[in-house]
Formats: sequence, structure tokens, C-alpha cells
Amino acid sequence: MAIAYSPDPFLGSIKPSQKQQTLDSNYLNFTDGSGNDFAQQYLPEIYEQEVERYGNRTLSGFLRMVGAEMPMTSDQVVWSEQNRLHIAYDGVASNVAGTELTITVGGTGSAFVQNVVSPGQTIVVADPATGVELKCFVDASGATPGSALAAGVLQVTPYTQNTLAGGGAGEVNLSSSTTLKIFVYGSEFKKGTTDDSLISVEPSFTQFSNSPIIIKSKYEVNGSDMAQIGWVEVATEDGTSGYLWYLKAESETRLRFEDYLEMSVVEGELAKAGGTLATAGYKGTEGLFAAVKDRGNVVTGYSAGGEDDTTRLAAFDEILKNLDTQGAIEENMLFLNRSTALDFDDMLAGISAGNNGGTAFGLFENSEEMALNLGFSGFRRGSYDFYKTDWKYLNDASTRGGVAVASIDGILVPAGTSTVYDQILGTNIRRPFLHVRYRASQADDRRLKSWITGSAGGAYTSSLDAMQVHFLTERCLCVQAANNFVLFNAA
Repeated sequence: MAIAYSPDPFLGSIKPSQKQQTLDSNYLNFTDGSGNDFAQQYLPEIYEQEVERYGNRTLSGFLRMVGAEMPMTSDQVVWSEQNRLHIAYDGVASNVAGTELTITVGGTGSAFVQNVVSPGQTIVVADPATGVELKCFVDASGATPGSALAAGVLQVTPYTQNTLAGGGAGEVNLSSSTTLKIFVYGSEFKKGTTDDSLISVEPSFTQFSNSPIIIKSKYEVNGSDMAQIGWVEVATEDGTSGYLWYLKAESETRLRFEDYLEMSVVEGELAKAGGTLATAGYKGTEGLFAAVKDRGNVVTGYSAGGEDDTTRLAAFDEILKNLDTQGAIEENMLFLNRSTALDFDDMLAGISAGNNGGTAFGLFENSEEMALNLGFSGFRRGSYDFYKTDWKYLNDASTRGGVAVASIDGILVPAGTSTVYDQILGTNIRRPFLHVRYRASQADDRRLKSWITGSAGGAYTSSLDAMQVHFLTERCLCVQAANNFVLFNAA
């Protein structure tokens, strides 16, 4: 006797088999929304391991390569940088007669300009527009006490002609100009004369400061979710691996916070004096990009479309010429985005390393393997060594790798240390060009604080039915000798 089976309308057309057979009539699809998941016969195959579809997502590490961290106890860090040793002035004007030069003096603070050129000194007077120059003797200076000349006025006589105006055969005319450059190269005195007319030049320095900011983050999980354990196998960016449950989110919060430690001091801006934020009590902090834009060198459009390798090489050589006028630090590191890094590769493809002195790896204990393991490739141009690497921060789509904010192509950072004057110690000290200062004392170290509150996860500090993991730091970045840095702007 045959009995026709009438399937349960809630189970659709599924027909149970009396034996453990994999038939199309007894298959349960727990994802099709048919309501059959409560009776599924076969468990799905689940991948325990998390798929790392974005690779290493952390962005920090830049400052670990080029800087250091040092404690501080105050709300502000102040340092002084040496000024130039030799005496030079730009934008100098000459009168029509060609007998006087006028230096623009005055100003306040770091903009203050003083005439310190003495009678008897010898100077070079040059016109940057034409390249014409004259060597001159300073007859009188307004900087000399009791002089009838104004403070910034020099009375000069050229060695090869009577006045700056010239007029004779083969003589040049540097009169009636307001864009001359002068610099002192020595002096000349007659026999048996005194040096009473010489001006004592007091060395000056430029003072800079920055303020730390407080950076916070928090992760929270409630007690009920902590009781429902779900395991997942992970390999995190901080080097840990294994099985995690709810604390995986805490691990990622920590990694994100550690990225913020670096991103905050790279992108930081000072709050506008008298502005809304400053009035509300927020100071801001001067970050790397802001410091280089304000006190360093900015190259715009180096990776502009349509430029060939010869043009880029010529542009790079102009950067080297500018570095010659600054500190001329021999070893430098280039942190670039992908597009600019490829432009450098193409530019260097036609340059023979052997013809340019090869590459030294002094920064990496002269070990090429060490440099390559850290992601650096080196090249030498002129008297400078450069170590080039990709900066993930400029490539990541969630940060400056996005098209909308692709305004910075890279940065050149000098390697080594700078000499600054410490007013507290009263002496010159050496510090890395880039270094982080964080608040710390014997009672509290705010370099990277982490603590747990709540009533779950082993914490019993409040009645909150949750575990809260808190992160805090207070820090700022010191960019010293910013005149040696070069920022590559897209436009």
C-alpha cells in the first residue's frame, strides 16, 4: 500500500530520507529565508580565520624611523635654533648717485633686522636679476654710534669703479635698484689704524615652541555580550595571532589609537589666535606638515602630469641647490606616495649609480640589506645620499590616499640630529630633527596610558554593567631645523 507524503507547508517541498543520504529532496538551505534553518541537517562550512582583505592596515611607523620620544613636564616645549653665521642682506636699495646702499631695518620679533655692517668691511653687491656684481669698500655705516647716516644706510665705494653707477668703459651700473643682495666677505684697514669703528656683532637665535595635545579613545563591551563568546582566529597588525572573542575589537581600538598618536602630530594645526577654538580653550599643536609649510621648503607640482624624466631631474637638482643654501645635510629620507615614488624610479632609471659615486648606507650602519629590509632604496645625487620609501599614510584610501585629499605627494626629511640651544641647561644640545615630546613626571607617565573601568571583565570600579578600556596620551612634535625639510605638494 503506497502512502503519498504531503509535505508540511512550513517546510516547503523537503522530503526527509529514512537513511543518511545527501539527496536534493532533503537539502536544507539555511540562507534562503524559507524558514528551514531550524531543521537544517548539515552545518555550514565556516572559515574560522579572518580574511585580511586590506593587508596591514596600520599607518604608524614613520616617526619610529626618523625620530625619537622624550618626556617633558610642562604645557609647552620651547627651543632655540641658531641663525646664520655670516652677514647678508636681501632687498637692498642703492641711490641714483651710486654712493649709498640702504638696508631695510626694523620689525619686531623674528622679523627684526639690524644693520651690523661696519666701516672698513668689504662687501659683495650683486643684482640677482642680471647676475652683475661689484666688490665694494664700506666708507661709513649708519650703525656706527654718532654717524650722520640713517641706521640702515651704508656709504660704499667699489674697488673697480668710482661709484655703483659706473659710466666708464666696461663699468657696470647697480644704481637705482631696490633688489640688490649684499654680504660681507672681509675687511681692509690702513697701516697703523685702530679698530674702533668695528661693530661688535652679538649672535642671535630664533625661538620656536609647541604645545602638547591630549588624545583619547575608548572601547566598551557590555557584560551580556561578554558572556556570549564567539571565537575568531586573527593575525593582527601588532604582531599577535591566535583566537580572540570580544577583545578583538579592543585590539583594533588600540591599533587605531596608536595610529592617531602619529597622525595627530603629522597633521596637527595651531588654533587661530583669538579664533573660536582658541577662545574655547583649545590650543591645537603644530604638526609636521604645518611646520614645513611655515618654516621649510615647499615644492609644488613635482609629479605634475606630462612632465618627462629630464624635466623632473632638473627640478630635483633645483631642490639640491636649495639644500646647499640651507644646512646641506648629506643623508636624507624621502617618504613618498605611490605616484611620486614611481616618478623618482623613472627619473633615476637613466642615471648610472657608478657614475654618481654609488650609494652609501651610513644611516643603516652601511648595510644595504638593513636598508632594503626597512623598505628603503638608496641613490646618490651630487654630494647627497637619499633613501626612498613608500609612505603608507599617503597611499591608504582611508587617509591621504583618497583622491579628494591627495594634496601632499611626499616629504624629504633630513637624517641625523640638529644642534639647538637649551635655555634651561644653558648649553647646546643635539636632538633628532623630528622628535616627540610627551608629558611625564614621577607621579604620572602620559606617554601611552591604558586602564579598565566598569564591573565586567575583571574591573570593579563602578556599577556599569560593561567593561570600558580607556586610552590616553599627551604629546607634541618638535620639528627642528625645518629649513632642511622639503614638502612635495600636488598643487
